[in-house]
Amino acid sequence: MKIVNSLKSMKTRHKDCRIIRRRGRNYIINKTNPRFKARQG
Repeated sequence: MKIVNSLKSMKTRHKDCRIIRRRGRNYIINKTNPRFKARQG
């Protein structure tokens, strides 16, 4: 999992990336390719 400042740049890495908010943190998850996970906050 990467910890990044800009999730918008991470979202463009793969077409299946989704932005999700959990417990005050923003996550990017990708069901088809889990190595593209990222977190902000």
